[in-house]
Amino acid sequence: MKSLLQDVLKENQIDSSKIVDITVEKLTDNAKIYELSKTIKDLKSQILQIFTMHKDREEFRESYITIPNANVKKEYNFKFDLSKHPSIVIKEIKNLDGVGLQFDAEKSCIHGTPANANTIEIQIVFFNKNDENLQEDIKTIPFIVNADPKDLWLNKPSPKDSRFPKEDQATFKSTFLDKKIVVASKRGRSHAHEGTFRDDDFLVKDLPGDWAIVAVADGAGSARFARAGSQFATDFIVKNFDDESLLNKLSDAVTVYFSNETKENLNEENEIINEDSNNSENSLNSNSAGDEKIKSKSFIINSLYHNVKNLHSGLSQMATEEGATLKDFHTTLIFTLVKKFDFGYVILSFGVGDCPVNVLNRENSEVKLLNFLDVGESSGATRFITMPEIFGKPDMAERFKINCFEDFSKLFLMTDGIYDPKFVVESKLENLETWKNFLRDLNGENEDKTKVDFVEDSDIENQLSAWMDFWSKGNHDDRTLAVIY
Repeated sequence: MKSLLQDVLKENQIDSSKIVDITVEKLTDNAKIYELSKTIKDLKSQILQIFTMHKDREEFRESYITIPNANVKKEYNFKFDLSKHPSIVIKEIKNLDGVGLQFDAEKSCIHGTPANANTIEIQIVFFNKNDENLQEDIKTIPFIVNADPKDLWLNKPSPKDSRFPKEDQATFKSTFLDKKIVVASKRGRSHAHEGTFRDDDFLVKDLPGDWAIVAVADGAGSARFARAGSQFATDFIVKNFDDESLLNKLSDAVTVYFSNETKENLNEENEIINEDSNNSENSLNSNSAGDEKIKSKSFIINSLYHNVKNLHSGLSQMATEEGATLKDFHTTLIFTLVKKFDFGYVILSFGVGDCPVNVLNRENSEVKLLNFLDVGESSGATRFITMPEIFGKPDMAERFKINCFEDFSKLFLMTDGIYDPKFVVESKLENLETWKNFLRDLNGENEDKTKVDFVEDSDIENQLSAWMDFWSKGNHDDRTLAVIY
């Protein structure tokens, strides 16, 4: 209290003296002054509280708060961290309804799924909970809702009056031997944005002798009539295997090839491809010396080879008739010719280009790549069925595969529109973990929560088509996926 008296005297310019000091000492215990000093302290405390309250409000108003951007069609949740501003309460946030979001005052969070992209200024209405009047103030912050990248791509229809028109997408489902098959093919975003055609194609057919075939082709985006090349390739190869006599001979050759009577080395490929189709057929029924398995293998591969060679000739003839070059019809091709025998499912496969054929065993514990892939460091590594040089390479025989499986859960044929974003590199095509992730993806564990239901499959072709709308940055090519299950 003495210091209080001294402060009052000083403020009133009363200098210290003997009389003043004696007076101060006598008033130190004065009841009235004591009561007044308490009042003064209370007033100062109140002033300080008011000051602190306003200071806290100004600090919050001037504070830097980073609110993450939201994304259209994606769930958003942001909780304000008010630990540095314990006295501040956010009452509401204005302008959020313009982008389809809400504010939860109890949890101090912005939440919801934005419906449209925009850049706005949100107004944070707040008050200091120590303010008896709860006076409201506003803090303005910029807020961005990013557009869905998919929405930035145009979807122009392809010109139906052009040569070789083709539907922008196609689906198919049916039985396949004693299993089922579903196929979806969809124009890529790059083609949709420019209003050009889908270059992928596919065809599935039941054949005589309990065989079945599925062919998939990917026309080169740089080729003028790639869409026609891929369609011609799938149609031609399926039509040429729709031959009962040939298929009966193939069945006989396969039976011999997988018999247990001889066990010689079957990996010898020397001159296994015979350019003379008649000699190829005669070799099956020949009584000449030589291993029957090798002769059967030779017949099988030559039968596939000659149909592929005839396809190349057919494309050449088509190019001539259309007044175009063979390069204008550049296309890859993969196909599987499948039959169930007493000893298992025999899968005869072929591939040129960068489209894989894979099979998963019955337990999904093993995966096998069933074709040769033309892949490399550059896009120029891709080969096409329209390239004459592929028939002259010593590895041509390696493009044909003969496999037998007691059973399998799924057989996949896909174009690079699926392979590139989902597998990235060739080595992952035989990586079981990558395939397990792919199966989970098909089962709905993906960003879009889109599921392809292989059990309740009444609408499976539309489910697969919808699944193929997945977003993958930089991957906007045509997508085709065939699944035998």
